[in-house]
Amino acid sequence: MAFIDGIRRQLRSVIEWENPDPDLLLAQWTENGDEIKNASKLIVGPGQGCIFVYQGQVKAVIEEQCMINLETDNVPFWTTIKKFMQFFESEHKVGIYFFRKTKILDQKWGTTSPIKYQDPKYHFPVALKAYGNYSYQIADANDFFVNIVGSHNQMRIDDFRNILSARIINPISDYLAECQYSFADIDANRDEIARGIAIKLAIVFRKLGFSISDFRIEGTDFDEDTLRRINRIADLTAEAQAAQAVGLDYAKVQQLDALRDAARNEGGGAGLGMGMGAGIGLGQGMAQSLGAATNQVVADSNQTVAKLTELKQLFEAQLITEAEYAAKKQQILDKF
Repeated sequence: MAFIDGIRRQLRSVIEWENPDPDLLLAQWTENGDEIKNASKLIVGPGQGCIFVYQGQVKAVIEEQCMINLETDNVPFWTTIKKFMQFFESEHKVGIYFFRKTKILDQKWGTTSPIKYQDPKYHFPVALKAYGNYSYQIADANDFFVNIVGSHNQMRIDDFRNILSARIINPISDYLAECQYSFADIDANRDEIARGIAIKLAIVFRKLGFSISDFRIEGTDFDEDTLRRINRIADLTAEAQAAQAVGLDYAKVQQLDALRDAARNEGGGAGLGMGMGAGIGLGQGMAQSLGAATNQVVADSNQTVAKLTELKQLFEAQLITEAEYAAKKQQILDKF
């Protein structure tokens, strides 16, 4: 029975990719030891293609659904190598690879490491992480086989996803450096950034035999150092806007904060004197630069410092108790 089965395999072989694994992108036909038998038929199903390889070189690619009788039909490459074949078995093995022509949809991508670039507006280093999805398909089977498959007998969809993840960093970094988007503009321009990156990726992967479509960015994030810088900028911006709302610029608000801190100085007599000196000096400097409304603020501040000084002297002369001193000081500061 085994002998008869062997003769049957030699006499006829149907070459086809039956029920391919949905995760397979390409697979080598391996039945009968990769030998083309007498009266063999090649069946290329819907959404499939077939690559003929001989001695390591792609000799022909079939991309249309068809059934070919390899004994009689005129097929590129097959008619050339038949003269090398012996009747039943040949030392010249033919590699037959089936590949998926249909578009592979909704594939996930994500940066394997943060993408670093210089923020064009705030001039500090940014480390961006991003993720999204895309679709792709084999566009040039010859380039795909030569540049990606090589000596492998199969390739899975996950294999290509790893290739994309490894190659996506440079195109994204190049685009962000060229488009000059600040960190605050990334999310607002996500679609435009995705289109720009897709163009760069299309150029890279066209050389590998693929076409990429529907490239999208679903989300972005920054590393901890970048987030700390972003939050600091947000806080300073909010304070500057609040100062503007009351008719002061941010520098003047900072001066007032310094004056208040000097007035709250609890460092003893010497510390209090230094605080009063700093407060008076700041008050004089502000009086020269602010308008009429700010002059009133400086006068009130100087008056507060004078009241605190007098209160401190009363306490040190033991004319008031510590509790009275603390209560009265809090009243003065609350009014300030």
